[in-house]
Amino acid sequence: MNDSPLMRLTAKTLLCVAALAMGACGHSTAAESAPGAGSDSTARGTTAEKAAAPRGDVPQGAAILLRCYPDHVKAYRDGKLVMADGSTITYDDGRDKTFIEKLDDADPEDMFAFDYDMTTWTPGYLQDAGRSRCEALFKKMYGSSAAAVQKHLVTVNWFGQKLRFTSVNGAADSLRAVAAELARHPSLKKHLRSSGTFYWRQVRGAKRLSAHSYGMTIDIGVIGGGGGGDYWQWKNLGKGETARITYSNHMPHEVVEIFERHGFIWGGRWYHYDTMHFEFRPEILLNEQLKQTK
Repeated sequence: MNDSPLMRLTAKTLLCVAALAMGACGHSTAAESAPGAGSDSTARGTTAEKAAAPRGDVPQGAAILLRCYPDHVKAYRDGKLVMADGSTITYDDGRDKTFIEKLDDADPEDMFAFDYDMTTWTPGYLQDAGRSRCEALFKKMYGSSAAAVQKHLVTVNWFGQKLRFTSVNGAADSLRAVAAELARHPSLKKHLRSSGTFYWRQVRGAKRLSAHSYGMTIDIGVIGGGGGGDYWQWKNLGKGETARITYSNHMPHEVVEIFERHGFIWGGRWYHYDTMHFEFRPEILLNEQLKQTK
């Protein structure tokens, strides 16, 4: 296969993709755990062979969520995600939403509405895959308040800094794996200083929560602290969310590819770019991979 960025994801991510592509998109209503990267049986491809029989009533996005977050999303039934505590979240509210509404009032289906294009370094107009987050889903997984999120924060050693990051969904372990790989590239160190992880707050100028609220996001390389941080509003003063804007990035692509191999998306792949921003969102990567394998 071609050595495209999509083909350089971790073994665990690719195994999830293989299982989905070979039938798990027709997921049964019972939860299935995402395959472990170190399993001998999954390494031989048997996970895909054991995938549930196809079921046409399960949308691809719902099947991806079942695969990526098996500790929390347990089933899909009657148009709803069934969570571990027995509560449900409507997968698609059926509303025809504007771009802004898909950000401000996202259901799980809206999270898959945009392209996370890993074949180019210049994002397409309004392609902001990952900026749509269903708050009901993320609060169920990571915590519905600052105090609830903090219960799951652990320490991650990050190039001389001690960061607080959530252990939920293996996010902290994934960040440690990123650090271990980046450590083999000393020339990149000047871009890696963190300016923040967990911070319960709303997005600037909006009422929706920032991804930092859930403890699964890290900012690095802010200009003045090593280089690499560009933000769309800094470069496009006074422009609104649907205006045409000018793109800018100073983050090395090698840093981005390492994060993406471990389940993180990069804010620099958004039209409304935030190039210091890395967010643990394996479902976005899996969705893009499946688009490319069809």
